[in-house]
Amino acid sequence: MNESTAAPKKDNQKLFYILLTFALLGSWGYIFYDQAQSKKIQADLQTKIAQIDSAKTALQKEYDAAIIRLDELTMMNSSLDSLVKTKNTELDNMKSRIQKLLNKQNRSEADLAEAKQLIEQLNGQITGYVAEIERLKGENQQLQNDKQELITQKTALQQEYDQTKKEKAETEDKLDKASTLFASNIAIAALDVRKSGKEVEKTKAKKVDKLKLTFDVYSRAGTESVKDLFIVIKDPSDKTVLLESMGSNTFPTRDEGEKEFSKKVAVNFKPDKFSPVMLEWKPTTRLTGGTYKVLIYNNGFKIGDDTIVLK
Repeated sequence: MNESTAAPKKDNQKLFYILLTFALLGSWGYIFYDQAQSKKIQADLQTKIAQIDSAKTALQKEYDAAIIRLDELTMMNSSLDSLVKTKNTELDNMKSRIQKLLNKQNRSEADLAEAKQLIEQLNGQITGYVAEIERLKGENQQLQNDKQELITQKTALQQEYDQTKKEKAETEDKLDKASTLFASNIAIAALDVRKSGKEVEKTKAKKVDKLKLTFDVYSRAGTESVKDLFIVIKDPSDKTVLLESMGSNTFPTRDEGEKEFSKKVAVNFKPDKFSPVMLEWKPTTRLTGGTYKVLIYNNGFKIGDDTIVLK
């Protein structure tokens, strides 16, 4: 081989090595660049993950605060609790979806965006509930005001009714008392009844067959009606003479309580007119000497009395 042939061969080898060196340098440069890019991508990814985690944490706090707010509102207001219960399914689905998105392992920005939108919806509903509470409070306050007004009106009406009732009772009592009869011209006769039927007045007790009582009753008040008179006959021992066959019994008085009466008589009463009354008392045994007293009662009041003395 000559020198001319060897020189080009050496030049070619030299060029090959130069090209190889540049190729190696280029490969190393690419590798260094690729590694730098990978590190940058990895750093960007870590930053993005951190941002996503931070956004998730913030959303979780916002969601937890919304749930606490909702629970506090429902515990404080029974009306809201009832309202929330009617929307339980809707709220449960919303809360379940939010928590699912927040707990997702490979959550994305889209997941967090959806969670954020749902949390905003939840807060919007809670704000609506607060407005509903205020509305219900206003209605309740109005109802309370209306109730208080009705109570005040009822109290006033009750007082007016009680006063009217009292005045009516007082008026009726006055009219009732005013309608009590007054007895006048009272006369007691002790009579001996002959076989012929002729009646002769006697003063000796053993000669008396019956007592005859006459009097007039009168009152300007009241209405035409039949009124009961209770006749009490007292013997000389001040004991009321009683005969079951004559209807003797007891009757109430205004001032003396329950009293025994000897006989009851009904009288046809006409206001502002004197009505004559006559009754007879026939004892079953002979009378004894002494003072006999007759008391006349009407409407619970004693309206007259008289006495007769028998020897």
